[in-house]
Amino acid sequence: MKALRIHAGPLAREHIGRHGLRPQDVRIVPGAAGGPKGLILGPIDRFLFGEWLPQSTQPIDLVGASIGAWRLANACLDNPKTAFEQFEHGYIHQHFDVPPGQKRMTAKQVSAQFGEGLRDFYGGRAPEVLRHSRYRLHVITSRGRHILGREGRARTPVGYLGAFITNSVHRKSLGAWLERVVFSSAGAALPFGTLDFRTRQVELTEANFEPALQASCSIPFMLEAVHDIPGAPPGAYWDGGITDYHLHLNYANTDGVVLYPHFQKAVVPGWLDKGLKWRHKPTHFLDRTVVLAPDPEWVRSLPNGKLPDRSDFVRYGKDAPARMKAWRTAADEARRLADELAEWLARGDAGELLPL
Repeated sequence: MKALRIHAGPLAREHIGRHGLRPQDVRIVPGAAGGPKGLILGPIDRFLFGEWLPQSTQPIDLVGASIGAWRLANACLDNPKTAFEQFEHGYIHQHFDVPPGQKRMTAKQVSAQFGEGLRDFYGGRAPEVLRHSRYRLHVITSRGRHILGREGRARTPVGYLGAFITNSVHRKSLGAWLERVVFSSAGAALPFGTLDFRTRQVELTEANFEPALQASCSIPFMLEAVHDIPGAPPGAYWDGGITDYHLHLNYANTDGVVLYPHFQKAVVPGWLDKGLKWRHKPTHFLDRTVVLAPDPEWVRSLPNGKLPDRSDFVRYGKDAPARMKAWRTAADEARRLADELAEWLARGDAGELLPL
């Protein structure tokens, strides 16, 4: 049984048929939101950024939301392989101790713990990310508009209800409630078109690096929004996955490929589109995209027959060691994904590609 499936858009397939896939062909690497599911991409991340991509010299745009933004920020550190290993270990061993007298932690408490972990992880290393000679990081956040411009006990659920209803009719109408705000490395142009959705770009700096990254990971109702990020328009900023769950963007590269390590084949536009199956289909936006995804049959061989996800916190309850063991097993098994990718890259066989 193969662990890895490689899916390609028509122009990416044509490119690989002529040249194979070489490190110098990569123009953009997206990183999806999805919480613990991203753990299975650790071995691929370590291989791509620690061994394969360093064989080339071209600039590469790294576009991430939520856990994807954190993963790709790690790629910009001076020792990315070690950073990915530390990130994986920390993510697996995270746990949230509910204070006495509470049934669960509040969003404020979870945000405080998350922010502390973020500061501990980067601890003054933001300049490493921002000065990278090749990688241009783009951190996607979702900024509230109108009623969602500030977080509140009543206004936030009312605002997200309105966003859900209007988004189900037309994705672009979500822009009345939220806008995409991208924090980008200095001087980096956005590597995708923005006619699909209301968008702003802000320079990523030392002052806003950690707030922007925390905002990109701030799931509504589970964590608090991050307000008034330095250098950005005022307001409440939430998880970048709300507007761009899997980065189904109109990528602007006219040559090379978009290389996308992902935890599934479908590239879903926004978080609110998860249940709207008709929005899970590929579009011309992905014509130059290569998606590296686990085979669903292999996924069923993992603990609980699925990828790690946030439901595991409920499944295992207070038995954090059992959850950590299941996540560790899944992350270890995912080494097969990187091994099979390396073998395929050596063969360069376009005949093994599957359609998106």
